[in-house]
This record gives sequence, C-alpha cells and structure tokens, in this order.
Amino acid sequence: MSINDFLAILPVLVVLVTGVLVMVADVFLPEGRKGIAALLSGLGLAAGLGAALAAVPSTGTAFAGMVVADGFSLFLDALFAAVGLVGIGLAYDYFKRMRLQRGEYYTLLLFSIGGMMLMGHANDLVMFFLALELLSIPLYILSGFFRARLASQEAALKYFLLGAFSSGFVLYGIAMVFGGTASINLEGIVAAVRDGSANLTFLLVGAALLVVGFAFKVSAVPFHAWTPDVYEGAPSPLTGFMSSATKAAGFAALIRLLLVVFPALGENLAPVVSGLAALTMIAGNLIALVQTNIKRLLAYSSIAHAGYLLIGLVAVNSSAAGDAVAAMLFYLVGYAIANLGAWSVVVAAEQAEGRGLELEDYSGLGRKYPWLGVAMLVFMLSFIGVPLTLGFWGKLYLFRVALESGLFGLAVIGIAASLVSAYYYLRVVVYMFFRDGEGVARRDVWLNLIAIGSAAAVVLMALVPGDLLQVAAQAVLRVP
Repeated sequence: MSINDFLAILPVLVVLVTGVLVMVADVFLPEGRKGIAALLSGLGLAAGLGAALAAVPSTGTAFAGMVVADGFSLFLDALFAAVGLVGIGLAYDYFKRMRLQRGEYYTLLLFSIGGMMLMGHANDLVMFFLALELLSIPLYILSGFFRARLASQEAALKYFLLGAFSSGFVLYGIAMVFGGTASINLEGIVAAVRDGSANLTFLLVGAALLVVGFAFKVSAVPFHAWTPDVYEGAPSPLTGFMSSATKAAGFAALIRLLLVVFPALGENLAPVVSGLAALTMIAGNLIALVQTNIKRLLAYSSIAHAGYLLIGLVAVNSSAAGDAVAAMLFYLVGYAIANLGAWSVVVAAEQAEGRGLELEDYSGLGRKYPWLGVAMLVFMLSFIGVPLTLGFWGKLYLFRVALESGLFGLAVIGIAASLVSAYYYLRVVVYMFFRDGEGVARRDVWLNLIAIGSAAAVVLMALVPGDLLQVAAQAVLRVP
C-alpha cells in the first residue's frame, strides 16, 4: 500500500474517521451537550465534501485493484456528503424536540454514509458486498431508534430481515460470477468474458442475482415491500436521508455492474430490468393514490422515482450509455434536493408520539406557514416534472435517453405515470392551502433553512440545468 491508495478514497476515509472520533467523543459528552456530536459530524462531512470536490479523478485503481477513484465515484462522494449534511440538519432539532438527543445516531449515520461512498468506489465484487453491509447495518439500527415505539421496532426488524435476505442474493450472485469467471475483480471478470474463458450461464445467473439484490436497495417492485413500513416507522429525518442516499448507492452499484462488468449480457438482462422499471412506475404511483399518511405517500413516491431511474439503467447498455449515466446522475441530484426539502416540511409538521403525519393534519398549514406551504408546492411540482423545476429537466433527460435508445414503451409508461402522480402530489398542496384546519409546524431554524434553501435550489438550478448536466456528463466511469 502507498499514500496514493489512501488518497484514492480520501473522502471515504475522512467520513469514517470522523465517525470513529464522534463515537469516542460521545462517551465524554454530558447528556445536555449531545448536540456537539452533530456539530462534529457536520464538520467531518463538510471536510469529506471538500475532499471530493478537490480531488482529481484518476485513471487507475488502488488497493490492488479493489477500489477506483474515477469521476463517477467522486461525483457520488460529493452527493452523499451533501445529503448527509442536510440529514444532520433535519435530525438536530427533531431529536432535541423529541428528547432523544444521542450521539450514536450521528456515528451510525457517518458509518452508513462511508459505506455508500465506498459503494461508488468499489472495483471488486467483495468490496461491493462490504460496502453494502457497511451502509445497511447502521440503517437497520437507526430505523429502530425510537425504542419505545412499536412501529419503530417493527420497521427495524422488517428492514433487517429483508435486508439480510437481499444481501444473500448479492452474495450468491458473487459466488456464481466467481464460478463462471474465476475472478471477483471487475477487470478480471471483463477479461474472462473477452477471452472467451467465462461460463456465460454462470455469469448470467450471477448477474441476475446481483440485480435482484440491489433491486431491494432501490425499492424496485416487486422487491419494495419493506419500504412503506420502514419509512413510516423510522424517525422522519432518517427516512428523508434514506430515501435520497440509499437509492443513489443502489443505483451506483447497478450502473457500474451493468455498464462495466455485464455489457455482454445486455440483451439478456434488458427485458428483466425493463419489466422492473414498468412495474415500479405503475405500482408505485397507483398505490400512492390511496395513501393518507404523508410518510407512506412519500415512500410510494420514492418507489415510483426508482422506476423512472430504472429506465436510464436499461439504456446504460445501449449506444447512449454515456448520456444515460449523466441523465441518471442529474436525476439523482434533482430528486435528492426536492426530496430532502419535502421531508424537512414533514419533520417540521410532525408532533410528539408520531402525530401530525396524516394528510388531514396538513389542513391549513400552507396559509398559516406560507414559506413552508410554498416550498412544499415547489417540491411537489418538481416530483411531478412540471416546467421551471429541476424535476422537469431530470425527467426530460431520462425520457430523451429512453427514446434515443429505442425504449418507446418505457418512455410512454413514464410519462403516463408522471401524469397520474400529479393527483396525489397536488392533493398535499390542496390540503395545505384549500382545506380549513389548524395545521401546526415547528419554527426550527435548520428546518426552515433546509425547506427554503431546497425550494430555491429546485427553481434556480432549473434555470441553468446545463451546468449540472455538464458536471454529470464529466462523471465518467472507468471502463477496463
């Protein structure tokens, strides 16, 4: 090992070392000063974000080929660190209000973010598995952070059982790929396919198992059953973080695997991924229509958006692969901004013992707190894909790539699903502005800043979408 090996994953190391430091510091912090753990975590994530932005993408690998630091991984490093910073802002006032300020929340959050970053850097199937477990296990624990609430315990148990089940698919997929190629390194797998020594049957079964395993993580139908229950039972700040960051980590793995390792299997896997995309868009949007709990509504919304992203994943194995990756990265950023903003409103409106989460509780909220109401309107319009929002450009780029790749059926389903989604998204706005009620929201500084800042970003970045798309296009994957 050399210093260059460590520099290749510097953002990951910064975040993980910060997690260890926060864990040690928490032992010495008095009960009334646990907020210092949030401050230290924020500083560590800011340092990780700076390291990702300052890093120069390399063309080689590190740690004997197990990790890579290309533009793709560094783009995701910056995204995960930024989402983590907002996640801490969502959590600080919330747990203070709930009288549950505990430093281990931030420690586990940092370890999970480190796992997500490592997922983007993985250049070895075992490294994919290690990253998957590092990002997942802390989230299992955090989902049950409200130990006194039955719903939180249920969320943690369901997430753990189904997460472990999905990890089994990934592990068996790795075993099958190794059996077919005698390698777990991505370059070794590609070389075995190119020289004809690979057993394509084993390779295809292994690829299918890996796709299924990561489909659990992105909440693709029919592997989505855990999502609404976990989102509803977990603490709201964690749910907002998970719905943005975990999805990006899952797609990071799927993009690298399908574009780098299994392009030769594109014809075999494309129908499977296309079916997942269609089912996810249709089921996510239709089930969301009947939800009356805001957390479950946003959970099915998250499932639907995974379906839109799966369209780009189908296009990854086409001639428009570069445009597909750029469109997916653009969409992930736009979705993360709007989603975290929407969850900031949910966190502000939530009361003790899980009250304030039904749509009826939002009656009159927009008139009473106009800045939150207008912000929520912007987020809902962005989710739909209305012009002058970042969500519009995200869907436009994805659907354009689909059409360029000949995926006309998926593009039509995506557009129709977006039109259906307008009903339940605008339903939230109707409750906030056009229903009489006494909606209550907190005036926490961080929550208001996140809501207003995210709404401004959704609109202002939509005026110059080319800049973000250019950055996404430059996040090139290293292909052996």
